[in-house]
Amino acid sequence: MGRQFFGTDGIRGRTNAGVMTAEIAMKVGQAAGTHFLRGKHRHRVVIGKDTRLSGYMLENAMVAGFTSVGMDVVLLGPMPTPAVALLTRELRADVGVMISASHNPYEDNGIKLFGPDGFKLSDEDELAIESMLGQALPLADSPQIGRARRIEDARGRYIHAVKGSVPHNIRLDGLKIVVDCANGAAYQVAPSAVWELGAEVIAVGVSPNGKNINDKCGSTHLDLIKETVVASGADIGIALDGDADRLIVVDEMGQTVDGDQLMALIGTQLHQRGELRGGGVVATVMSNLGLERYLNGLGLTLERTKVGDRYVLERMKEGGFNVGGEQSGHMIMLDHGTTGDGTVAALQVLSALVQSGKKASELLHLFDPVPQLLKNVRFSGGKPLEAESVKQVIADAEAQLAGRGRLVIRPSGTEPVIRVMAEGDDAAEVEQVVDAICEAVKAAAA
Repeated sequence: MGRQFFGTDGIRGRTNAGVMTAEIAMKVGQAAGTHFLRGKHRHRVVIGKDTRLSGYMLENAMVAGFTSVGMDVVLLGPMPTPAVALLTRELRADVGVMISASHNPYEDNGIKLFGPDGFKLSDEDELAIESMLGQALPLADSPQIGRARRIEDARGRYIHAVKGSVPHNIRLDGLKIVVDCANGAAYQVAPSAVWELGAEVIAVGVSPNGKNINDKCGSTHLDLIKETVVASGADIGIALDGDADRLIVVDEMGQTVDGDQLMALIGTQLHQRGELRGGGVVATVMSNLGLERYLNGLGLTLERTKVGDRYVLERMKEGGFNVGGEQSGHMIMLDHGTTGDGTVAALQVLSALVQSGKKASELLHLFDPVPQLLKNVRFSGGKPLEAESVKQVIADAEAQLAGRGRLVIRPSGTEPVIRVMAEGDDAAEVEQVVDAICEAVKAAAA
């Protein structure tokens, strides 16, 4: 059967509309709970959330769903997505839930599910849960209804874990660091972790009110952190997104350091220590050709996957890699966690900064990205990529860029949009290629 609820990263949508209602959240809790009722032990689910207003509604609905089928619930409150993955394993839970729409505005929300191993669910598990959403599921007998409790030391547990990802001899004394938490899930834990390692912390985006998550702050809106870094004379800035599984860095000059440069740095550091596994790094088709050339120069490979951190993770597990990520800032380091973790990635960068003795601008720009251009073409219906005219323009563009660049064309998984990306050494040629394809798509969709 096709997917009606689960996308590439759980279930997501506008709250109180479509798939993101209290009713559906309760059904997801019942279905996921039923799916993971395995064995004779007392079953448990861990639930975390970000700071969206709708989190209260969805959290309570999911508590009702899980307890109604006999699962006990452990509530973490506002915590990063990787903290939910970590505590699902630590607390020996059968399933973990993160209520978040990541970098989306507050009007949206989502549900991400983790298995008992702390990894996001497989396609098979998601389809099994989705198939149960329209069914009347058996409810627990009265004595077996689950209980719910909130644990108060969740933040401390996570801070301890992320600090453990850097060597004990690393201190951040003398560094002035701006930490932008996007008014999201890491608004307490990320500044605390950096401060506990000795840094002077300037925290922004740490005053959530339910409606300001990702609002002109965080990893998708960098003006605030750039201005703060430059104005305060900070050494570096780290920007997280709403659920803190994504990291973008700003150097002391206010320049952006994206996920490609971070993968280059972390991969290089591990390679030099003999700790990089898999012979390279895993990224998506959107990562810059400059990253691939840089890694090749070190004798390393860049493995590419479809867009989405779940596909990066799948390839990492298959190939035995321990570093992967996305240009957008998702950083997965399997030595330290089971999913993307912006705070852990930030501490790896800060550790490298301390050890190098260099300025951030000197350390973090390891390669020159080749010109890359992405444009979106919105269409009202049909399948324009199947038109012969579009196929011919794409074939011509691929031949034109052969050996000198790359072309990536893909439909969006969430809206009627075709994404057209090209990159190569000649910026004018890249623009010409992208514009030609966009015009062909528009004509075919008219």
